[in-house]
Amino acid sequence: MKTCIITRVYSGLLAALLTTAALAQDVKPLPAVVVTSASNVNEKVIQSFKGTFKDAIDPIWYRLDKNYLVKFIMNEQKNTALLNKNGRLIYNIGYGFEKDLPMDISDLVNGSYGDYKILHAIHVNENNRSIWVVNLEGLKKLIVVRVEDGELEEVGNYVKG
Repeated sequence: MKTCIITRVYSGLLAALLTTAALAQDVKPLPAVVVTSASNVNEKVIQSFKGTFKDAIDPIWYRLDKNYLVKFIMNEQKNTALLNKNGRLIYNIGYGFEKDLPMDISDLVNGSYGDYKILHAIHVNENNRSIWVVNLEGLKKLIVVRVEDGELEEVGNYVKG
């Protein structure tokens, strides 16, 4: 009986090691991304930014390869936007709280997770998609949900330590 248990334990460890070794071989490095401060931003990009984000405060510009990354405050929220060299918006991310959620999103999240408190609400706009990522805290768990087109999906569930 003891031999059988020991054999199973060793077999399990061997399988785990082989799986780890097989997965490690498929890892490919990501290309390098260079972010630098942008002192001279293309006028077309600035005009596009001002047209899209009329109430933006304190924009700080960076070059991200051939694109422009801008961090700014709007409606008392931190924001990050990426624009291409022609001024086309690639994406915008707004970082907020429960008060910043639209009522329908807040109702959906609170209806599904009534015992949880909303800690943060992150709004991602990309390619005509509006995605909310909401961080929730309960007594014993932290949960991350994603809401798009009225569909709620739990993407993270963590036990508090």
